[in-house]
Amino acid sequence: MSAAVTVAAVDELAAAGVATVYEAYGRRGLLDAEWVPLQPGRRTAGPARIARCGQGDNRAVHEVMTHLRPGEVLVLTMPQPEPVALFGDLLATQAAACGAAAVLVDAAVRDSADLARLEYGVWTRWRRARGATKEIRGSVDVPVTIGGTGVAPGDVLVLDDDGVTAVAAADAEATAGAVRQRIAKEDGLRERWAAGEFSYDAYGMREADDTAGGNSRAGAVT
Repeated sequence: MSAAVTVAAVDELAAAGVATVYEAYGRRGLLDAEWVPLQPGRRTAGPARIARCGQGDNRAVHEVMTHLRPGEVLVLTMPQPEPVALFGDLLATQAAACGAAAVLVDAAVRDSADLARLEYGVWTRWRRARGATKEIRGSVDVPVTIGGTGVAPGDVLVLDDDGVTAVAAADAEATAGAVRQRIAKEDGLRERWAAGEFSYDAYGMREADDTAGGNSRAGAVT
């Protein structure tokens, strides 16, 4: 794990989940794409270990396995996402032996039933049997852009059923603190809503709407 990121910070970000981390990080870092979690209900986080593959090719995935360390999130991408399987059962076995925390595939996976039984999580854009070539070396441990967000080696990725968000390694500790503050705030709001208070009133929306005049339901067909 990167020396700039503590295990405690990663654990806090993982426990908080994607939505909370994204909000606490100033609505930054979202990898804005449609992700398929092969093990729904799982939350995890870890520093990114990146392979930028050649288009339709997974030779770089084989290379990056030699660099993968326990607790890291293996990130596999190409210049343009397409439903080509960069990752399957045999590569998954290597990732397990290396101690991967998760695998994020900005392309397709295959052997998805086998991957769903893994001890770590796999998030993918597609599930497709179409195989990759192994002719282009690609690049390992380089910055990439996924879903409109830049991800550098060592940045912390948080993954759950809501998707994936990234926190720069230099911001991980501060973001963990912001997450704690947000969770405390949300716990207080949850108690108020459970007691019968409405957010429409607490956030001043009713007062603003009454001041503006009219009724948003006026003229509505019922």
